[in-house]
Amino acid sequence: MTEMQTEGQSTSELIGQFGVGFYSAFLVADKVIVTSKHNILTCLYEETSDYLELETIKNLVKKYSQFINFPIYVWSSKTETVEEPVDEEAQDKEDDTDDEEAAVEEEDEEKKPKTKKVEKTVWDWVLMNDIKPIWQRPTKEIEEDEYKSFYKTFSKDSDDPIAHIHFTAEGEVTFRSILFVPNVAPRGLFDEYGTKKTDYIKLFVRRVFITDDFHDMMPKYLNFIKGVVDSDDLPLNVSRETLQQHKLLKVIRKKLVRKTLDMIKKIADEKYDDLFWKEFGTNIKLGVIEDHSNRTRLAKLLRFQSSHNDAKLTSLEQYVERMKEKQDKIYFIAGANRNEVQTSPFVERLLKKGYEVLYLTEPVDEYSIQALPEFDGKRFQNVAKEGLKFEQSEKAKEKHEAMVKEYEPLLTWLKDKALKDKVEKAVLSERLTDSPCALVASQYGWSGNMERIMKAQAYQTGKDISTNYYSGQKKTFEVNPRHPLIKQLLKRVQDSEDDQTATDLAVVLFETATLRSGYLLPDTKLYGDRIERILRLSMNIPSIAMPLSSGTAFTPVSFYIPS
Repeated sequence: MTEMQTEGQSTSELIGQFGVGFYSAFLVADKVIVTSKHNILTCLYEETSDYLELETIKNLVKKYSQFINFPIYVWSSKTETVEEPVDEEAQDKEDDTDDEEAAVEEEDEEKKPKTKKVEKTVWDWVLMNDIKPIWQRPTKEIEEDEYKSFYKTFSKDSDDPIAHIHFTAEGEVTFRSILFVPNVAPRGLFDEYGTKKTDYIKLFVRRVFITDDFHDMMPKYLNFIKGVVDSDDLPLNVSRETLQQHKLLKVIRKKLVRKTLDMIKKIADEKYDDLFWKEFGTNIKLGVIEDHSNRTRLAKLLRFQSSHNDAKLTSLEQYVERMKEKQDKIYFIAGANRNEVQTSPFVERLLKKGYEVLYLTEPVDEYSIQALPEFDGKRFQNVAKEGLKFEQSEKAKEKHEAMVKEYEPLLTWLKDKALKDKVEKAVLSERLTDSPCALVASQYGWSGNMERIMKAQAYQTGKDISTNYYSGQKKTFEVNPRHPLIKQLLKRVQDSEDDQTATDLAVVLFETATLRSGYLLPDTKLYGDRIERILRLSMNIPSIAMPLSSGTAFTPVSFYIPS
């Protein structure tokens, strides 16, 4: 040792060899006495005297050395109940006071030596590391119940895991690992997501526990995975802070993620939908957003509600298998709940033509889909945005072009006069069948669902540049040329572009479309006033002049609203 230190050579390689492992004792002792090959006496510092406590020693052994190969015994005491002979003279005095009946019974019994139960403190060597490292054994030798038992002991969980994977990784680094998917999501799984320690992976080096305090042993979205990692290639003699930056740890992390996704993929369909997705579906969606390298694998694990089935979730693979001939896009719509999206004006024609639409009803859903450029060669189409096209015959194209020409006066009037400064443009809709109109976002704008989510976030103060930019973008006003209200509005505009009733009707239609398209109205009171005026007029109820907006008044006139 002296020669190596004199020559400036590293002594780190000696740790664990040649009997110098006892050097770690100097962390708590100022003197260590080694006798023969097996007796070691440590003289502790005064401030480390708590290591003399038996419970402290037991806890340390169980935490760090529970799975090492050689046995560790602790000289420990326990209380036992033993039988001891009773003092005869004292017993005779007690016998004199017995009643006659008891004496007769004793005469019939064979005379036995008198004893009594007493408690004694017994000292003995107690084995502390009696649990064998299950991950060191071949998988073929381990029963399913053994994995479940180990999981419950290791994780302090009373439920069986949903799934597990046991593997040995070789290559740049060799390690063994067992990973588990718990039955129930850990409490507070998304509290301070990504900012505090939530990993449930324990790292061992040569069966010696190192730490479970890593922030990135697993990516944030897999913070629910529980398990152990044991490697012989990582150094024992470095701090946990240094180990966290070790290059081999990044290799381990990459392999853990791949194996975890393989494990999740193999979960049976019924158990996947009923158990796993219910507890950890949000994690997978976050993974699609955050993990670029594994995005394709994660996309195959996604599940959504769909117009195909009211009860069961569907995967993207299943959706693609059911796509209609010549359908080149995966259609989806996002909203607060299933009822909202399936009754949305945006899906009217799609559903009538037999197209399947994915219903995204969780706040993270739309973010997740936007992070996916495509799936299986099929791009995604938000049906609440521009870009929705249908295959048309030549006859249908000619008919549509004729309608565009017929409604050109109305479309121009809506954009330049009635809804000036409110919409980017007005066009005839190909997606509406029952609704008179809808408000459609641009390809890079916010849908109504996304705008609602962004505005609801507590940290948005209205001063965020990107939020103001996206929310301030004008939308496209689509009208349904087959709807009687739109036909009546066209007639009024053709008769007179200055028709105030037509303008009022156009504004009400626009505001109603805003709500039905999932957006928020900036002034709901003004909208309510307009609706009340139209109701009064339709029922010929006179009213006093009511302000249309600041500085203007509305004069009642009669007009026809088709049923």
